[in-house]
Amino acid sequence: MTFALNITRSITGQPWRWRGLGADARSPGYQPDDLVAQLLLARGCPPDGVEAHRNPTIRHFMPDPSLFRDMDAAAERLADAVQRGEDVRIFGDYDVDGATSAALLIRLLRDIGLDARPYIPDRLMEGYGPSGEALVRLAGDGAQLIVTVDCGAQAFEALDMAKAAGVDVVVVDHHKCAAALPVALALVNPNRLDENDAAAVHGHLAAVGMAFLLGAALLRTLRARGWFATRPEPAIMELLDIVALGTVADVAQLKGLNRAFVAQGLKVMAKRRNIGLAALMDASRLNRAPLCHDLGFALGPRINAGGRVGKADLGVRLLTTEDPAEAARIAAELDRLNEERRAIESIVQEQAEELLATQDNRAVALVAGPGWHPGVIGIVAGRLKERAGRPAIVVALDEDGVGKGSGRSISGVDLGAAVLAAKDSGLLVAGGGHAMAAGLTVMADKVDALAEFLDDRLSAAVARARDERALLIDAVLAPAGVNPDFVAAIEAGGPYGAGWPAPLIAAGPMRVIRADVVGNGHLRAIMAGDDGRSIKTIAFRQAESELGQAILGAPRDRRLWVAGRAKIDDWGSRPAAELHLEDAAWAD
Repeated sequence: MTFALNITRSITGQPWRWRGLGADARSPGYQPDDLVAQLLLARGCPPDGVEAHRNPTIRHFMPDPSLFRDMDAAAERLADAVQRGEDVRIFGDYDVDGATSAALLIRLLRDIGLDARPYIPDRLMEGYGPSGEALVRLAGDGAQLIVTVDCGAQAFEALDMAKAAGVDVVVVDHHKCAAALPVALALVNPNRLDENDAAAVHGHLAAVGMAFLLGAALLRTLRARGWFATRPEPAIMELLDIVALGTVADVAQLKGLNRAFVAQGLKVMAKRRNIGLAALMDASRLNRAPLCHDLGFALGPRINAGGRVGKADLGVRLLTTEDPAEAARIAAELDRLNEERRAIESIVQEQAEELLATQDNRAVALVAGPGWHPGVIGIVAGRLKERAGRPAIVVALDEDGVGKGSGRSISGVDLGAAVLAAKDSGLLVAGGGHAMAAGLTVMADKVDALAEFLDDRLSAAVARARDERALLIDAVLAPAGVNPDFVAAIEAGGPYGAGWPAPLIAAGPMRVIRADVVGNGHLRAIMAGDDGRSIKTIAFRQAESELGQAILGAPRDRRLWVAGRAKIDDWGSRPAAELHLEDAAWAD
């Protein structure tokens, strides 16, 4: 990688480098399609796969579900349950991935002819994953088969209790597994350590993606048994809107099959056939076709709000209801709970940042506080990670000294593996996760030891990741080039998200014409270039940062290069393009 625009140190202290070869869209005769192909190639697309990645389809990217260990056994057991009319319960995690995974299986089984019921544990009262008490209780209530989704890979004791109670359990998960596996009739997880290579390459799938593959395997099994000879076969592709939502909200890498899930799922969602999703879009004031960004920042947080600060099963109920009035009521409640979540989050974040400021600069920013709401600590950990530029874990301590923690990592640092190692060493009561996120339970008197353990284990990886930190630029434009047509062109390289980052565009050089602070610490600025054109820019939550202060105080006679993501601002009478800033550098 070479330095982009010869910027070796920006205002935020990092170099700018080209992602791939870089493109100068100011050159005569430049065509947007040239950039789209480059965007795809720079994100890992093979040269012969440009068209397949430009228009990702399920048919092209979907593997044979039978590749995965225990998949056929899980499908056969579910097929038996369908044909016998058994009592089936879907035990899901309380986040978006869990809610969408449970909703997908419930809707599919309903269309097949089986009325499965959900069980979502309460975050505060029951915690993450299946407890033995809950599984035994479901068995006592008549459940003959329990399918856990987005949880169960580490539920050793709970699954032992379920087996003793005589109920079959199928686990569908994607979190990291230990060498030993809990006892289950089937455990479907691409991150099993004994998984074959062809299946393990799909370890980036969210649980809802694995649930979709199980659904496809189930339909194939029932088809082979002749179940659909006298009844219609459900169109599982109509459930891709749910798959897309869970995939994006769980920050799963948007490569391979996940790209197809999201690209095709957005098309299904735009048809608004899912009554609950349509109501949620209305509650989110989303009156256009949804974009990938909307799933992560508008719809996902509202589904999550039920599990974080409200009733844990609201998300599943919304996504499975066929009653428009009920859908509207639940969507309105989730919208209200999301506002409540934001207020709680703001308080916890302020206190967590104050604590972090008093600590040593360890490899992992770990803070713990009494009385913090466990429902928002994951979001706060993500904010701390962005601010500190290193992995962060936030622990909420209750009055008994039990801490519930949630962590977020940076690229190149496997936090989930480190949490599993801490659990194996006896520092944690429970813990698990994946490379970019993890959850844990720790006693208050072990918090400092945990911080030291993570510092010893991850300091080299964090230092390496931070040393390699650079802002990767995809193209450079004159201000006039930041327009709706250009934004529409680069969207053809999407969907963008984790593992498939949205293009970063450098524009300039420009002078700051006007800058002010709006909303909750956001910086808004109008900048004009040498071509006589101006563009609107915004830097979210950056007003007090070094970047925000530099732009607010920029002299009129100094010019800047700015870098950010080109977006459409559709609030006005006509759509306009703007840059969501991530960095800037002095040009003079």
